[in-house]
Amino acid sequence: MTIRVLAPELVSKIAAGEVIERPASVAKELIENSLDAGASQISVETQGGGVDLVRVADNGGGIPASEVELAFRRHATSKISSLEELGSIRSLGFRGEALPCIAAVAEVEVLTKAESDAVGSYLYLRQGELARRESRARPRGCTVTVRRLFRQVPARLKFLKSGNTENSHVATVVSQYAMAYPEVGFRLLLDGHVSLHTPGNGLLRDVMSQTYGLDVAQAMLDVENSEAAIRVSGLVSPPALARSNRRYLSFFINRRWARSPLLVRAAEEAYHGLLMEGRHPLVALNVSLPPEEIDVNVHPAKTEVRFSREQAVFSSVTEAVKGTLHRTPVATTKAVSFSASSYREQSTWTVTETEAAFVAPLPAPGLPALRVMGQLASTYIIGEGPEGLYLVDQHAAHERVLYEEIQAQWSRHKIEVQGLLQATTVEFSPREEQIWEANKEKLAQFGFAVEPFGGRSYLLRSVPATVAGTNIVEALRTLLEAIAGMETTPLEEKIMQSLACHAAIRAGQRLSNVEMAELIQQLERAKQPRTCPHGRPTMIHLSSRQLEKEFGRTG
Repeated sequence: MTIRVLAPELVSKIAAGEVIERPASVAKELIENSLDAGASQISVETQGGGVDLVRVADNGGGIPASEVELAFRRHATSKISSLEELGSIRSLGFRGEALPCIAAVAEVEVLTKAESDAVGSYLYLRQGELARRESRARPRGCTVTVRRLFRQVPARLKFLKSGNTENSHVATVVSQYAMAYPEVGFRLLLDGHVSLHTPGNGLLRDVMSQTYGLDVAQAMLDVENSEAAIRVSGLVSPPALARSNRRYLSFFINRRWARSPLLVRAAEEAYHGLLMEGRHPLVALNVSLPPEEIDVNVHPAKTEVRFSREQAVFSSVTEAVKGTLHRTPVATTKAVSFSASSYREQSTWTVTETEAAFVAPLPAPGLPALRVMGQLASTYIIGEGPEGLYLVDQHAAHERVLYEEIQAQWSRHKIEVQGLLQATTVEFSPREEQIWEANKEKLAQFGFAVEPFGGRSYLLRSVPATVAGTNIVEALRTLLEAIAGMETTPLEEKIMQSLACHAAIRAGQRLSNVEMAELIQQLERAKQPRTCPHGRPTMIHLSSRQLEKEFGRTG
């Protein structure tokens, strides 16, 4: 194979592919530039999911007329000037690639004015080349308009999702930086609709009220360890307020939004023993430490950060969150009891990790008739069958039963709907609103009747009967996250799985013998009783033979 030097145009598009993955990447890079320019007001606008247009306007320092063309040259930046500064980055962007990469895959207009200039400068670039320049009036600041993103790169364009999905990614970026910089007022317009407008008053709780809703914002707990070498500050949720995924864990390192598995583990470690399995806290934390102790140059899109003292950072975050939670009264967990109809008194069962496992394969096929004997750890139903002992996961079992009920209703086109005597108000986050808009017709077929109520507030008038007795707002939020999170699963399947999961009996819920017997009978009638809709087993089987072996009763 012949080695050749690639054409500059091809090199630019390859570099752009590393930095600009989707419209949200454009918004992120431009927002970071606005923040580095000292802006106190930032407006973000998209059309067509950001493919048709992404516009970011600010009141920052602007770009001097003599430097505005230079800003679109590769590796040109005002953020660093020497090798020494590379190890101590104090800005949000510094690679010098964002603007030229955007210009390589889109049409770009820039209107900017620095304080020292008498008039603003307007530039229009096409395929990375300057096509027009002129003087125009503008207050101090900068407006960058990006049009026809990836139209010249169809290979990238075909991998983008729907307009609503791409808008939801933009909304996530804007929401994150609004939380990182609560003193900056952010305004987000998605296809002409104001999706987010933060006050810019410096209060993180007020930003959270706009992004997650007033109820969530009021419940959040303050975190502050100002005396520590590694400072951790922000808001975290009490254990009673949790979500079914990790999308609500936001971390800022020296106010730079970044994804960090280390910080996720550190924060969740503080909640160990306080949250049920599969539940996650809401977190918005800024970790402040000397810039020379972090590497922000790991990823071309600047989405990852590396720490030189990982263990110290981990401990600081965990201890800061733990300290907040320990100062907050929480419900204590009662001892778990096993009860059976043949026992008048309760006794406690304890299973240690050192005990030998002797789980036998489930006999195939079907589910034998089981005699309910009791409940273990308020989570597992203990049943006796013809081939030994069965431990049934009550949540997984009920989830399977409900799923098949919803599935049958859907196949008959008769979803059971529960109207609400009094409409319930739900306030969507910008991201949730976009997911709702993209899927509202299908959700309406499942029984969700939702009406606009001004801004991002909506009135919930009816719900599927399956979730009517639960926290219906939480059920809808969980459903929207499930829709966004499972790319390969058909939409109807996502909805049915989420509804069944949310309405099912929870682990840790005490059941009467009558309730346990009824659930087992329902599971016996299920078409696929051995697994929940997500594929987890509903039960394990301890055979009579294995029990005899463990007790030394075999010859």
